[in-house]
Amino acid sequence: MQSVLAAIRAHGKLSLQIVATGMHLDRSRGSTVKSTDADAVVPWRGHTLAAATGNAVAGLAGVFERLHTDIVLIVGDRVEAFAAAAAGSIGGRVVAHIHGGDRALGQVDDSLRHAITKLAHVHFPATSQSAARIARLGEQKWRIHRVGSPGIDGITRLAAPSRAIAHIATKPYALAVLHPIDGDEQVERRRAADMLAAIRAAGVPRIIAIYPNNDPGAAGIVRSLRAAESADVTLLRNVPRPIFLGLLRDAAMLVGNSSAGIIEAGSFGTPVVDIGDRQLGRERRGDVMHVSYDRKAVANAVGNIWNHGRPRRQRRHNPYGGAATGKKIADILGRLIIDRRLLRKLIAY
Repeated sequence: MQSVLAAIRAHGKLSLQIVATGMHLDRSRGSTVKSTDADAVVPWRGHTLAAATGNAVAGLAGVFERLHTDIVLIVGDRVEAFAAAAAGSIGGRVVAHIHGGDRALGQVDDSLRHAITKLAHVHFPATSQSAARIARLGEQKWRIHRVGSPGIDGITRLAAPSRAIAHIATKPYALAVLHPIDGDEQVERRRAADMLAAIRAAGVPRIIAIYPNNDPGAAGIVRSLRAAESADVTLLRNVPRPIFLGLLRDAAMLVGNSSAGIIEAGSFGTPVVDIGDRQLGRERRGDVMHVSYDRKAVANAVGNIWNHGRPRRQRRHNPYGGAATGKKIADILGRLIIDRRLLRKLIAY
């Protein structure tokens, strides 16, 4: 979202407000709220994910009221985004949604993304397929603006140079990012252990692993990663985006189930082994290798890319492309007329 935030901040008709919640407040993920320059922070508390989401809806509603927020801009399919969409839409504010219309199984991701679409008044899909899907959900076409993905807006320029990440990793290495898809911590612990074992079995000499998100089951993945941390396995809790992009660019491959393998990796030609069904249904380039959680299948896919120490690279190609996405979004928001036509929605069929 960095290019979008910068474009809003620079726009003469817009004033940027940032509200932080969710994983930004998680100490185990580095308490990244410090880097957001947030105007307000909403606690993320609750014994269950549903309870925390409900509490966040109430907290966000209060913050929007206090800040006199006109437009609530959110991205993706996370529970935090759903909480913001609910608080904004029910509170009579314009909700603008980036990356709607995508498909990805996740845990509850697909359902939440399309629920956010029905709560949103303005849509910024990344691809033509996603734009068409939003229209089929009954959204009026004048509300839909295909702009590309902010995540690849200036991506090669933003990536840290190799010298800036040399202290983290010496090539060659595999970048491993695995998020939970099952709430069972033991299942996720075994999956992470199998992934690491498969990368090693394929002969890759070094692994850089990044903590998973905090969806249910994540603690099992963390246990496996921490148990594997060693001279040849570097574990990172949180990585600034320029550093992450540099690591992604220089990696021999990305292994796991991160959306970065579907969206960002293509801009660098970094090969991807996508494991399991978390990204099932998401539009992707043809050279992403999809495998099951089976250790042998993962090892075979990794080995094919590793190519006995001469890693194969891919052609740089990204279906989520689109130049100046941040500026396009800011310009559209700056032209909005907030009236009954915008705020009162009726399904298109």
